[in-house]
Amino acid sequence: MAGEDGFQSPKRRKIDFNPLRNDDRFAIPSRPTSRSQSQAPARSQSQAPSRSQSRFGPSSSRASTPRGQSQYPGTPKQHEFDGPEPAVDIEDSNALDRDWYAGDESGHVFGDEMHNPFGSYDTSWEERQKEAALVEKKTAKRVTARAAQKQRDVDAWETNRMLTSGVAQRRDFGDDFEDDEEQTRVHLLIHDLRPPFLDGRTVFTKQVDPVPAIRDNQSDMAVFSRKGSRVVKERRQQKERQKQAQEATNMAGTALGNLMGVKEDEGDSAAPVPGEEGGGKGDSKFAEHMAKKSEGASNFSQSKTLREQREYLPAFAVREDLLRVIRDNQVVIVVGETGSGKTTQLTQFLYEDGYGKRGMIGCTQPRRVAAMSVAKRVSEEMECKLGSTVGYAIRFEDCTSKETVIKYMTDGVLLRESLNEPDLDRYSCVIMDEAHERALNTDVLMGLFKKVLARRRDLKLIVTSATMNSKRFSDFYGGAPEFFIPGRTFPVDVMFHRSPVEDYVDQAVQQVLAIHVSMGAGDILVFMTGQEDIECTCELIQDRLNALNDPPKLSILPIYSQMPADLQAKIFDRAAPGVRKVIVATNIAETSLTVDGIMYVVDAGYSKLKVYNPRMGMDTLQITPISQANASQRSGRAGRTGPGKAFRLFTEAAYKDELYIQTIPEIQRTNLSNTVLLLKSLGVKDLLDFDFMDPPPQDTITTSLFDLWALGALNNIGDLTDVGLKMTPFPMDPSLAKLLITSEEYGCSEEMLTIVSMLSVPSIFYRPKERQEESDAAREKFFVPESDHLTYLHVYSQWKSNGYSDAWCTRHFLHPKSLRRAKEIREQIGDIMKMQKMTMVSCGTDWDVIRKCICSGYYHQAAKVKGIGEYVNLRTSVAIQLHPTSALYGLGYLPDYVVYHELILTSKEYMSTVTSVDPKWLAELGGVFYSVKEKGYSAREKRVTEVEFNRKMEIETQMAEDKKNEEERLEREKGRGEAQKEGVVVKKVAQRGAVRRPVVKRSGRGF
Repeated sequence: MAGEDGFQSPKRRKIDFNPLRNDDRFAIPSRPTSRSQSQAPARSQSQAPSRSQSRFGPSSSRASTPRGQSQYPGTPKQHEFDGPEPAVDIEDSNALDRDWYAGDESGHVFGDEMHNPFGSYDTSWEERQKEAALVEKKTAKRVTARAAQKQRDVDAWETNRMLTSGVAQRRDFGDDFEDDEEQTRVHLLIHDLRPPFLDGRTVFTKQVDPVPAIRDNQSDMAVFSRKGSRVVKERRQQKERQKQAQEATNMAGTALGNLMGVKEDEGDSAAPVPGEEGGGKGDSKFAEHMAKKSEGASNFSQSKTLREQREYLPAFAVREDLLRVIRDNQVVIVVGETGSGKTTQLTQFLYEDGYGKRGMIGCTQPRRVAAMSVAKRVSEEMECKLGSTVGYAIRFEDCTSKETVIKYMTDGVLLRESLNEPDLDRYSCVIMDEAHERALNTDVLMGLFKKVLARRRDLKLIVTSATMNSKRFSDFYGGAPEFFIPGRTFPVDVMFHRSPVEDYVDQAVQQVLAIHVSMGAGDILVFMTGQEDIECTCELIQDRLNALNDPPKLSILPIYSQMPADLQAKIFDRAAPGVRKVIVATNIAETSLTVDGIMYVVDAGYSKLKVYNPRMGMDTLQITPISQANASQRSGRAGRTGPGKAFRLFTEAAYKDELYIQTIPEIQRTNLSNTVLLLKSLGVKDLLDFDFMDPPPQDTITTSLFDLWALGALNNIGDLTDVGLKMTPFPMDPSLAKLLITSEEYGCSEEMLTIVSMLSVPSIFYRPKERQEESDAAREKFFVPESDHLTYLHVYSQWKSNGYSDAWCTRHFLHPKSLRRAKEIREQIGDIMKMQKMTMVSCGTDWDVIRKCICSGYYHQAAKVKGIGEYVNLRTSVAIQLHPTSALYGLGYLPDYVVYHELILTSKEYMSTVTSVDPKWLAELGGVFYSVKEKGYSAREKRVTEVEFNRKMEIETQMAEDKKNEEERLEREKGRGEAQKEGVVVKKVAQRGAVRRPVVKRSGRGF
């Protein structure tokens, strides 16, 4: 409703914006037009237009576009872009690629600042606010509190005298806008309700107490891990200052620089824009590596054929013994060191022994890149095309065919396949590789296989593990035999540090230089926590090495989780004569990689661990001390090619008292909502009966069950509903699956499919530290008022209208890899929706429908405004902030109610991907939590409502219990009837038998 002056209320306006149209801000118009002229029509309609009208202009309807034709113009040429193409530094581009691979594998959890381009945004914003407040405090006139109070008293006395004398009159200005807002403002009542099966009396797991990620929070190693490395922080600040100084002194591109003839750096200007050639689609480095033939990096691999390399592996020497054990047992635990050949050779042994004739041979991997790379290697050894006899399957990507016999896949893919085939009938043998890592899906598969093996006696299960934990796997499967593949190991001299090490990065650099200068030949392997620590370590080693007088030659090579394969291969290159290699790696080098020539190991004693916070409902990456098993595995890396030494940067007392014996399994420290939904769909009604190797904590199970109940996936007695059954086929977070299901009902499945795909990839916005203001301005062009979800839809639509161009992405500070990944995921999810016979429809320009659909999937994550930029979670009352990068942050006002996708934990708890919603939508869609407070509604009526709701749930629960008892009674009666029938049949058969025994008279009464 507009006021008399034509001003429209921003809190009740309908968003007049169409993200699917071709926005004029992203292409140069045919003739230059000033900003004021381009916005003249919009301003003539309203004196003070809303943000959506002034920023985006009138929306265009898709209904006018004839079927089969596109309303989007042709892809703009390079010279049509508004402004010069920004220079892309090669080093920054490579670092960006590495960030994408690392973030993609770790699940995009928060806590790793290197993979969060906006991780430091809130800190810089707070610093600017503090500086502004400090300047204002210095420039403002200082007045004591007593003087200020005296002035207020004088003003109040003067006002009272003027009103009393009649000189002035008090007027109540009738502000239609404010009165209208007060009349239409809706207040929600929050109901703290829980289903009967979560009343606290039911135990869902054998692990009642939570499992802390750190053994002792007050120990030295725990304190040092929370503080982080001092030299890394100093290095980061130094780089930022250097880039700012360089940017401030760079005159290239400025008006004065053009007059003086200053040109830009040739290195930047000559850097090719990714995807500029080849139809606007950039090439993936990993895809290139997968397409190329593997070339040997060492002299051994270059001089030997693939057949000779296979025969050299330790697994090949025990081939016949291993196959004999597999034939005689249904479950076999294969123990072998990294590099023994168990991953690549076991599948081929089984294929050559004829197991492929009875079904497929499956091999699960905890990492998706490992599944792809191993499948490629095996296809080369078998001389077949990847995807034919040998293939792989990962989430949203399937490279198999009808001819595939050997299939490498992630454990999550096999878990999904068990939904359609509970007995895994297509497989004759399954290999669970790297089981010692205890990934979440691996532990779930362990429990499922116990039941599958009992039903299918012909199925073979092979569990491969490193030396640690092998006995536990054997005991879990009833004493299954353990087969040891002999490795090539040598003794390792382990040395502990004498005192606690506060800065592990600085101490590791010192230890590397001491080894390099004073010890014998042999390469060095350094274990660090993450990418930033690794890069800082490499730089410090190089800087301090250059400061020495005529030091020995040293080749410094970094490697971290999921670095592109072409960069990973560098660590396997043989160093030049007289040159020592030092490899700085994460825990990826513990078991997943084997590098010849390592004689020295430097172990920092820390790693990054994904930990679930039930209070916030989010996963975070934390730097934690490693376990004793990890320390032993790292030390063993030094004994592969000869006697070695391991230097542990922690004391022996810390090793015994501060480290866990084994790493905490992922199932005990992560969110289990998706896992619980999967188990429920597999028919596991009571989670206490499911055989976990290590049961998850009670709090984690309870939180997951409550979230599923809140989404409508479980009913009041904990059974799967129709909505939950529809959510199961989608390999994503239950909230996202709920959005896709409800989008069909609201008629916006096309738009919601795009939004969900964009939420399933890493951050699409690129924010280089040296061009933060420019990238922020480019990001704001895509903002859609009142919704970050619609902002993602806008970005994808504009990318689509520009021909999916990588150059367009680079120009607007967007990550092309993330957008291409979103496009692939969109196609895969679309196929799943078609298999579920869901109708694909578009809502046209009715964006309120999309916001209401978003509310249907996130009403359990709703918040109400409390102050400037601050909200409070409606259910938990936890204070959370609106992130400065959100589209809602610059609206000029704060919506009363919002829903959010997830929380980000940096310096504060921030909401990520926020959408404003109508409070009536929350009461309508989340009636179990919220209700609209009517006029005169008392606290007593609220209690009556809650009691009535609880009474209904109890009645429903009792009815379900009665139904269950009745079914059990009928089942028992049926069983007794069948037993009696069998007894009669047996008696008749005995009487009608062909053999009759003679009747012998007995002495006694009656004879």
